[in-house]
Amino acid sequence: MVTIKSNGYSIFIGEDVFKAITSFLDKNAYSSYFILCDENTLQCCLPVLISSCPKLASAGIIEIENGETSKSLEFSSHIWQTFMENKADKRSLLVNLGGGVVSDLGGFTASVYKRGIDFINIPTSLLAMADASVGGKTGIDFNGVKNSIGTFAQPKAVFVQPSFLMTLTERHFQNGLAEIYKIALVNDKKLWEDLKEGLNAEILVQKSIALKNKIVLKDPFDKGIRNVLNFGHTLGHAIEAVFFENKYGLLHGEAVIIGMVMESHIAWQKKMILKKELMEVVSVLRESFILYDLHKLESETVLDLMRNDKKTSSDKFYFSLINKLGSCKTNVEVSRKQVLKALDYYNTLIG
Repeated sequence: MVTIKSNGYSIFIGEDVFKAITSFLDKNAYSSYFILCDENTLQCCLPVLISSCPKLASAGIIEIENGETSKSLEFSSHIWQTFMENKADKRSLLVNLGGGVVSDLGGFTASVYKRGIDFINIPTSLLAMADASVGGKTGIDFNGVKNSIGTFAQPKAVFVQPSFLMTLTERHFQNGLAEIYKIALVNDKKLWEDLKEGLNAEILVQKSIALKNKIVLKDPFDKGIRNVLNFGHTLGHAIEAVFFENKYGLLHGEAVIIGMVMESHIAWQKKMILKKELMEVVSVLRESFILYDLHKLESETVLDLMRNDKKTSSDKFYFSLINKLGSCKTNVEVSRKQVLKALDYYNTLIG
């Protein structure tokens, strides 16, 4: 088992993590346990967790619907109501068993209930293992804007069981892989080269967590260098929101891949990367992922949604853009015209 030290907690990775969970529970005298899961993890992961960690057999189970729609005030209220009805107190523990939606929602609801109760993350998707469950960001969507309400709250521990990846569909595995390609592009050229050759999933998770953790430790509250992790997300979040509103169901990683292609083109427009570097990024991403058709997407809708982005200030767009493979520059001002050119470029790739 691999252990990575983070901001006041540890991340345990490997097939022996259930022993680490049991040890953690034995060392902490919690008054009650609650497990937050979605419809999939309720069936595929919860029985394994409880059989491996009998102390959680008495936990209250809170089930939410699959997907981004659960990251809402409505579902937050449902969780708080469950806490209250079951007399959860300051010494209660919330176990987030699921993907990025579960860790975001669970971390948020725990961080504000009675001004904060402890929670741990047991990520079950590649997206959550490699990205969402580490770093202390929690949040819900509000008025169609992704992660517009949230807190910085660190889990007491993160336990990564690689065998849970076997419960994923190919599409959801690819969804998480997108964030690993992103962190390689902004921070580790060697990992970018390795990805082109193919790596074992557990090794990918370890490398991605270690890279993200190193960045987060330098900038725990997202004030500086951590913004490199936003590459692909300024446009990606806006595109994800458009598809969400139209009920087309684009996954987060799928939108981020689109965002990475377009934002790489913006970096090229601004002469931050060479044409051959743009071509390499586009070639690798096209070969590894599905690029969804955006021809029917209205550019003004995307621009309007970008204005609600946390990285937008005074109606100016600020991006994190790669300045070479494995390196990224933050807080780069981008014009409306450059965004529209990138959208046109992307559409020429789709045909």
